[in-house]
Amino acid sequence: MSSKMKQTFKMTALAAALAASYGTALADDDEKAALAAVAAEVSRLTTPESSVSVGIGNWSGNRHQQGIYDGMREGKAYGLLDLTLVKRDNATGTWFSLEGRNLGLDTPELSAEWLRQGDIGISLDYSRIQRDNPLTFTTGLLGIGTANQIFSGTAGANTLPSRDVSLSTKRDLTQLGLYKNLMPHLNLKVSFKNEEKNGARQWGLGSNAIFLTEPIDSTVRQLEAILDYADERLQISGGYYGSWYDNANSLVLGYQNGLAISAINANPTNPTSLSLPLGNQAHQLFMNAGYAFTPTTRGTFKLSYGKATQDETIPVAFNVAPATAAPSNLNGRIDTSLAEFGLTSRPLPKLSLVANLRYHDVKDKTPVAAYIGPGPSGGGTTLVYNTPHSFTKTSGKVEANYRLPQQFNLIGGIEINNQDRSVPTRSTVSGAGVNTYSVPFRVKLDETTYRLQLRRSLSDTLNGSLAYLNSDRRGPGYVPTGNNPASNSADLVNPTHIADRKRDKWRAMLDWSPTERLSFQFAVDQAQDKYGPGNRPYGLVDGSADIYTIDVNYTMSDNWQVSGWYTRDDTKAREVGALLPISATTTRDAQLREIGDSFGFGLRGRPSAKLQVGANLEWVKSVSQYPQTLNGAYTATTSGGVSLVPLADINNKLTRLKLFGDYALDKNSNVRIEAIHERWQTDDWTWSFSTGAPFTYGTTTDGTTVTANPKQTVNFVGARYIYKF
Repeated sequence: MSSKMKQTFKMTALAAALAASYGTALADDDEKAALAAVAAEVSRLTTPESSVSVGIGNWSGNRHQQGIYDGMREGKAYGLLDLTLVKRDNATGTWFSLEGRNLGLDTPELSAEWLRQGDIGISLDYSRIQRDNPLTFTTGLLGIGTANQIFSGTAGANTLPSRDVSLSTKRDLTQLGLYKNLMPHLNLKVSFKNEEKNGARQWGLGSNAIFLTEPIDSTVRQLEAILDYADERLQISGGYYGSWYDNANSLVLGYQNGLAISAINANPTNPTSLSLPLGNQAHQLFMNAGYAFTPTTRGTFKLSYGKATQDETIPVAFNVAPATAAPSNLNGRIDTSLAEFGLTSRPLPKLSLVANLRYHDVKDKTPVAAYIGPGPSGGGTTLVYNTPHSFTKTSGKVEANYRLPQQFNLIGGIEINNQDRSVPTRSTVSGAGVNTYSVPFRVKLDETTYRLQLRRSLSDTLNGSLAYLNSDRRGPGYVPTGNNPASNSADLVNPTHIADRKRDKWRAMLDWSPTERLSFQFAVDQAQDKYGPGNRPYGLVDGSADIYTIDVNYTMSDNWQVSGWYTRDDTKAREVGALLPISATTTRDAQLREIGDSFGFGLRGRPSAKLQVGANLEWVKSVSQYPQTLNGAYTATTSGGVSLVPLADINNKLTRLKLFGDYALDKNSNVRIEAIHERWQTDDWTWSFSTGAPFTYGTTTDGTTVTANPKQTVNFVGARYIYKF
């Protein structure tokens, strides 16, 4: 059932209740007028309104950065077509709706629904998500978007001609839904989704600066079936969820320049093999329930079990020496179990309690085996194994809310998370080598969070709250990786997700309405993180995050409203690292910082009964800072043959102004005019050299360059005709 239908039914029931209430409560001369008003509202809510919007809009120029997802990347004219068709049969309570959005663009959305209220319903939805890469690639690469690609050098007779290439992906999602009431209080819901993803994505080799593209040609299918039962005290739902992922390609073969195009498949001379995600599937059974033990006490329960497998044959790579007797199938399997119980109660008129206990277990049952190493023909010196990882997480939370005198509310709680984690086992095969790993592991990780909040209604027009959270995460020592710290930094790194961390967070909110027409909302969030280094000095040391927001709304008159908002966020992190070979003289200290400022202003008005106008202004600025020192110096320096150059700030700015006017031609038709001014600019150096020249992949092996327009200023003008019936 769509959200629009749910809202309509809810409002219809409310209007009927109001009609019944007014019908018995009113006993004066205004009774007929009140009943007529309620009847008109009931008629409005139960009489569906349909509309069609047809128009055209034009962007004055390319907007590769802001047009990544909206299907209007290029500067040209676009068709604007939206529709809403709703019909209702009052005799049977049957609804039919057809809704379409962006039907003239590359990002259409279309949904249809047929519903007989309280009995049966069918829905069909289609949508497309387009993702256009904002970068432009000037390349000679052949076979873009396919599994066989040829890259060329920048010198010699074998160089392939270059051209500008834009990469994009699209997801086409089709969903079919079924709703059926089987008996009183029991409903069946079935949903099937099919998503086709196609296109090409920026890619490359890990061992060489060579530009390739990842061919996207995959299908994801999802099936969900749920039985819902609900009465006054018990609500329970359970069912099945399954997903299947299929990839049309398993390997990408990259060929050196000079190989004849016709010989790609016939004569694979020394190609470079790159693997792609293999097919997999997952199945889950689940149940959720809630039961009201008493009018003031309610319990909830969740239970699920899932199994994910990956059993597709592993493709044979040309440039990798397989281990002797390496399995042809990963035989991957992960089992997931979840059990959760919650309880809410009001034992005293002024006291409310919430408790929750959760158990989550992830078991990776994939067999450990050697896949790369000294094969029958030699090559390679060390066996490489897969590293399955399992963990069990037990968590619990208790929270109490007590109403104090003087309209104060005191809220306190504690949450405990305990995680047991697996550590990969080392294996030996015929004495050929020992599997070591370079990522530190911890077998146990515990985190406790305390929360305290004070809320108060300061007056009829002023409300505020202040909250404090303290979190402490820690665990026993790290399991040695088996690598030599003198030549590998792994044993000295404190990984962010498992490092000891202490977090303090404050949040203050204030809601002030000095008059009926004017309101303010203020909010401040501040957080401080500290990571315990212990005997592992490298990684994050500390960090902080500050967010300040203010919203203002003012109703100048019945026909004019104005609003505004401002937000500032400031995030900092200090990271200490090392350059190889590790020594006390090659310490890198980075003080990372991200600052964002955003401002918005909105105006809505109705100069006349037929004309409505509005304006929205958005301004956003972000600054990314990367100050770093090598051996305590901020200037360009070299140590152990490694050069560290100070990195410049990256500034991004966006200004967008939207204007619209809506004029009613008659009772059923409107004309809407829209105008947008959009300006985006950046000094991002990510895809450029220090000289400002575009980044180039392997000047002697490839030559592909990457460029982006640092300033994009465009305007949009559109007109729509809207007919309602």
